[in-house]
Amino acid sequence: MELRVLQYFLAVAREQSISGAAESLHLSQPTLSTQLKAMEEELGKQLFIRGTKGSRKLTLTEEGMILRKRAEEILSLVKKTEQEIVHSDETIVGDIYIGTGETDIVRLMAKAAKKIQERYPEIHYHISSGNAEYVLEYLDKGLIDFGLIYSSVDPLKYESIPIPIKDKWGVLMRRDCPLAQKASVRPEDLWDKPLIVSHQKSDNPYILNWMHRELSKLNIVATYNLVFNASLLVDEGLGYALTLDKLIHTEGSSLCFRPLSPTLNAPAFIVWKRYQIFSKAAEKFLQQLQEIFAELSLDMKS
Repeated sequence: MELRVLQYFLAVAREQSISGAAESLHLSQPTLSTQLKAMEEELGKQLFIRGTKGSRKLTLTEEGMILRKRAEEILSLVKKTEQEIVHSDETIVGDIYIGTGETDIVRLMAKAAKKIQERYPEIHYHISSGNAEYVLEYLDKGLIDFGLIYSSVDPLKYESIPIPIKDKWGVLMRRDCPLAQKASVRPEDLWDKPLIVSHQKSDNPYILNWMHRELSKLNIVATYNLVFNASLLVDEGLGYALTLDKLIHTEGSSLCFRPLSPTLNAPAFIVWKRYQIFSKAAEKFLQQLQEIFAELSLDMKS
């Protein structure tokens, strides 16, 4: 299967028509139709469902949707590889791809990027957000260079360095609720409350251990992937969101954040694939991050 044909396939999936895709690709419709038919014959699967009479709209079959996802990943990886090879000379330019969850620790990455920008302005950064499963999947596929996660990793597959500062767990709530009068929240304060929790399973052991309760005994009314969405649920009075500090700016809003007591910290790690060969740009970024971490560690000891 040629990369060129994958690009044709994605164009048809995007335009949902042969004519629209052919126009965007500057191809004739018969040529494009022949290429798609050959692809379906090669795979032995139908990729598109043709519209009924009077409609030329094409929709993807289940196999077509699988191919679209993989084709996007393949072409993205090819582009990334081409950039690394083109920029492999002494001039340090290129792209750095990072996967991370929602955390204020991203500020440390921003500081590293800012310092590098002063010396190497042609390095560009691409940050995508997701949970630990998403980050590790993208690391495995080579679609990102670094990941920021909170769970432990397999040392046989990944390298990692701990981040010296830790995020703190707490509760996002409305200012007019009774718990907002407290300086901190204890486990028993939440046992009978409607809770909004992260749907990332790796968070559960930490939270449940702190709660001294099984998941089945808690009143989980909603789960979230993005904290901003959770904050909207809280603002509408649906419940109390367990989340990390500094993710939602509550000053001047109807919401407030209260830390957990006893304190529950979330240790984080920068991870990358073991034996990974970095571009010069990625090497500079990792070196700068390590310098920032070393400075933070010294400040915390002094």
